[in-house]
Amino acid sequence: MLPLNESLYSLEGAELQFMKKQTGIEDDAELKEHILAVTKEAFAVFPFPCIRRYAFIKFKLSRLPGYDRLLKLGREREGAILLDIGCCFGNDVRNAAVDGFPAKQIVASDLYGGYWTLGHKLYRSTEESFPAKFIPGDAFDPAHLAIVPPVYTVGSEPPPDLSTLTSLNPLHGHVAAIHASSFFHLFNEEKQAQLARAFAGLLSPLPGSMIIGTHSGAPEKGQRTYAVSSGSGIISGGGTLSMFCHSPESWAELWDGQIFEKGTIKVEASLVEHPRMPESPSQQAYFLRWCITRL
Repeated sequence: MLPLNESLYSLEGAELQFMKKQTGIEDDAELKEHILAVTKEAFAVFPFPCIRRYAFIKFKLSRLPGYDRLLKLGREREGAILLDIGCCFGNDVRNAAVDGFPAKQIVASDLYGGYWTLGHKLYRSTEESFPAKFIPGDAFDPAHLAIVPPVYTVGSEPPPDLSTLTSLNPLHGHVAAIHASSFFHLFNEEKQAQLARAFAGLLSPLPGSMIIGTHSGAPEKGQRTYAVSSGSGIISGGGTLSMFCHSPESWAELWDGQIFEKGTIKVEASLVEHPRMPESPSQQAYFLRWCITRL
């Protein structure tokens, strides 16, 4: 396991100002020390590369096409629920709350509950000052998130009281917006499809309901292998990293016709070039940015 590397820390612009406002720490050096201390604790929970590379303090959701529509759901749809899967410290939903999505209507979930607890320490918040509901659990565990068919008509059953939730299953058919970034690419093609089916069952049938996110993609669907240096914060000693990547076309085909009935959703998906790895300048990596919206 690679140790933490302080030289990988970088925080500026809107993300820096957000952290200062959330923590109340204005001094850059003091803020850095605060973040480094909490990061050390988070690394002990589980040493994900995103922890070592301080990626958990970077915005993803607010930089995606569709974010403004998500905020509009929070403003205009009564009781609209926002669910963040693989939330880590919860920086994206915290930012969404600052931007106007009601915090009491936010649900967050992660396999490691320790991250959410440390999120309160990182952002100097409490369950009262940031009342989003956190539910720890494995997205592949049916007791936490069972796969059910998508709902196409509005039912008579009201949404659950979020404060009473112990799993995501009572949310089936009730979620206005689901966010999942840097999540799908952790799994193979079969498990990505399984996750898509699970998320689809949670989504409200009301027009405008959305599933939004970003993860590694490729111009053509398939398994991709990347050379990784020891300084990347991913693999100790360097080596290769293999993952299954969808293309924008295959991602759209998965959702429109396989997961949802064809023509009942709109899929927006595009590739963005990721900075090239210095040890392999000829190798281009991509991120798939996407939004699935009910029609």
